[in-house]
Amino acid sequence: MSTFLNDSPIFGPVRSRRLGVSLGVNMMPATGKICTFDCLYCENGFNDERRCGRPHNTAETVLDALERTLTEMHETGELPDVITFAGNGEPTAAPEFPQAIAGAIRLRDELAPACKIAVLSNGTRADVPAVHDALMKVDDNILKLDTVDPSYIQLLDQPVGPYDVEHQIETFASFDGHVIIQTLFLTGSFGERSLDNTGNEYVGPWLEALERIRPQMATIYTVARDTPAPGLEKAPKEALDAIAGRVRALGVPCQVSY
Repeated sequence: MSTFLNDSPIFGPVRSRRLGVSLGVNMMPATGKICTFDCLYCENGFNDERRCGRPHNTAETVLDALERTLTEMHETGELPDVITFAGNGEPTAAPEFPQAIAGAIRLRDELAPACKIAVLSNGTRADVPAVHDALMKVDDNILKLDTVDPSYIQLLDQPVGPYDVEHQIETFASFDGHVIIQTLFLTGSFGERSLDNTGNEYVGPWLEALERIRPQMATIYTVARDTPAPGLEKAPKEALDAIAGRVRALGVPCQVSY
């Protein structure tokens, strides 16, 4: 199925299902993808198909482009609701991610004070002290936890390198509530294995992890765009609503995107 890469280093603004009018910040090169996951559902395609050999964007490159864009939007009175670090892969893997966050906060305060700053991350580098500190400074620290089942994580998210879900849960809990947990629920299959993670086999342990993390919010969603792997299907609305109800019963707010 068709996938795409975001123009580097600033893209959008786009209408996000979860965030409103979002101006994207891309720490990755425009011609490639750099990620610590290789998800079956990634709209940017598989890592091997998107390699380009170019390095991450520097903080200076990103901030120069962000300043120009925010200045133009400020002059037209059409500022975004949120500045979102996402792009063609994992933003926190960029060497100058902390510096880019610090600069974006400065520009936001100057040019768009009502705008939030968000990071969409798979959380694999959230335990790095400089990254952790940077994530504590943003408005929406959105970290991924699709399940707590190790074999399912290897199937769906395909981490690049070692991935210990217990360590991830502990890391997410270390934000003391300054974290939004983002989880994709879906059905369908890949190869001969079911991808349906909407049953209690997966949802029950995931809810236990949420109790330990105590996030400010959970946001659950399903596939909405083309995916690089065939066979992936949307989770039914009724299943998402039922899961959201169980999250809210824990006292955790839950946002659902269908």
